[in-house]
Amino acid sequence: MQNALRCGTSGWLHDDWNSVVYPAVKPRNFHPLEYLSQRLDVIEIDASFHQPLRPEISKLWLTKVAQRPNFLFTAILGKQFTHDRRLDADAIDAFKEGLWPLRDAKRLGCLLMRFPESFRFTRDNRQFLIELRRAFHEFPLVAELPHASWKLDEALGTLMDYRVGFCNIDPPSSALKPDAIITAPTGYVRLGASTPDHLYSQLELAEWQSRAARLCAHTTATFVVTANHVAGKAMVNAMQLKAILGETISPMHPHAHAMPPRREHASPISPGQLLLKAG
Repeated sequence: MQNALRCGTSGWLHDDWNSVVYPAVKPRNFHPLEYLSQRLDVIEIDASFHQPLRPEISKLWLTKVAQRPNFLFTAILGKQFTHDRRLDADAIDAFKEGLWPLRDAKRLGCLLMRFPESFRFTRDNRQFLIELRRAFHEFPLVAELPHASWKLDEALGTLMDYRVGFCNIDPPSSALKPDAIITAPTGYVRLGASTPDHLYSQLELAEWQSRAARLCAHTTATFVVTANHVAGKAMVNAMQLKAILGETISPMHPHAHAMPPRREHASPISPGQLLLKAG
């Protein structure tokens, strides 16, 4: 990958983006993906969370970004795997089928596993995550794990052992601090998922600037995605992040070869916290 850092939005088919993000009067053959790809570096495919992609649709999308050789997609793993916990072979094969065109074209940055907040670090859930890693071993994987137990050392160690990236998010609780956690060669930041109507201020974005810079310095690829889609706020913040990060991060910066500390805010872990019992 030529550029280590990419900024973009989650999805592009949002009804309230018309006349806000997209022009009110659209030119002939207008396509929203082509329009965004001229302004952003990555787009997270959110439709894959609800149903598998069709290969012909993936191929169409590739034509729409053909003029941007450094543009990448990320995609959200289907909820039938992360929420319904169905790992039958047919469902796995069907989901992969729609991703092959993107992967073969070297346009798929990673696959994001979004788990519910109830998915805490237990023996059973640790094993399930490992099974998902094996089921989708052909793809770089990143996990969004809102429950605080996944920041325990043993949980982070599991992600490192199986080369699963950690998706850094705005914590769902104000009692938790945001982090810049690195567990794999792919770094990921996802903002606004729990507050889709929130427009981040310049001060809030500046707080993420140093975290994203740290991720970028120690990964081969880092994706910063905004999911506050209401009224086009994700596009505004993605463009702002792209600007402020572009000022501080050179695309040709050298990468560190050693894995850095796992997080910014480290705290002592008691022996009783190391592995939570199932149930």
